[in-house]
Parts: sequence; C-alpha cells; structure tokens
Amino acid sequence: MPRQVDHDQRRRQIAEAVWRLATRGGLEDVTLRQVAAEAEVSARLLQYYFGTRDQLLLGALEILNDDAERRARERLTTLGEAPGTHALVRGVLLELLPLDEERRNRHLVYAAYFVPFLIDPALAEVARDAPHALENLVADLITQGQELGQVPRHLDAAAEAAFLVAGADGIQTTVLLGQRTPEEAVALIDHQLARIFPATDHG
Repeated sequence: MPRQVDHDQRRRQIAEAVWRLATRGGLEDVTLRQVAAEAEVSARLLQYYFGTRDQLLLGALEILNDDAERRARERLTTLGEAPGTHALVRGVLLELLPLDEERRNRHLVYAAYFVPFLIDPALAEVARDAPHALENLVADLITQGQELGQVPRHLDAAAEAAFLVAGADGIQTTVLLGQRTPEEAVALIDHQLARIFPATDHG
C-alpha cells in the first residue's frame, strides 16, 4: 500500500526551495521550473500545491511567517510566566533582528521579497494591504504600560510603536550588511525602550 503523502510537508518542501533560491540570488527572475527542480518535484505537482508563480511566492511567504510566529512565541515563553510589558515589547522587537542563524536566514528571505513586492503589481497590492499586526501589538503593549504607570502618559503609543518597528527593520538591514554587530543592534533597541519605559527595571 503506497504511503500517504503529507500535504503540509510537501508544501513546506516546496516553500523551503523558494527560500533557498531567495537567499542565493533573489526572487525577481525565479521561475516555477527552477523552484520545481530545487524542490525535486515535478512542475505539475508544484502547480497542484500552489498554482501560479505569484501564489507560490505568497504561499512560501505565508509558511515562513507562520514559522516566525511560532518561534517568536517559543522565545517569549522563556521570559517567564508573567513577563512585564517592557520585556514583551523588547522580545517582539528582537524577533526583527538577525540575532541567530534561524532569524538571519529568515530575514535574508524577507529581503529577497522586497524587490518583487515593489515591481510586481499583484504582489505590491498584497504587501500594501497587509495589516500592521506587529505595530498594533507593540502599540497595545505600550498602552498597557501606560495604564500600569510604566510609560509616560503623554507618549503616542501608536506613533512610538510604528517608530520602534520601523527602526528595528532598519537596524536589521545594517546587521545583515555587517555594518553593526547583533550586540550593537540590541543596545540600540534597549536605548529606545529606556526612553519609553523609564520607570521599569527590564520587566
């Protein structure tokens, strides 16, 4: 009796092929045929699982995002049973930095998606309409900090969150380029958080 194919595993196999191609040479000119060869599956099977090239790129990105969210949750659980808002915001922002091989590889793949999202109208629309989930999460945590008396009331939580997430994104690029060390990147994040959470002791 033939072994039943694990469809999620097959989709992951194909997605990982997209990620490898992304880190080796970008995604602008990647074809379905190249991905199929990298994944060691037929082009027909690839299309069965993902459809068009755009659907493939978006599907592979969705799997990468799911992985990132899972790993982030795992790392946040190491902060303890009841981490403070400062620690939670810091933990979220550190997920945006290439502080280990897993996060570095993930951010290299994200970087490879940047140009296709700029030049492909269908992909650009998806990128433009993506919710600002991370900004909203950080804003909610900062608001919580204000309610607990840990964050000055006069600060605009949404604006601070947008700046922190954008700043972490920019710092990420400088680490990938070797312009800053991971330690320097973390120090910059901590410097900004000390301004927002002046009354807390890293908790």
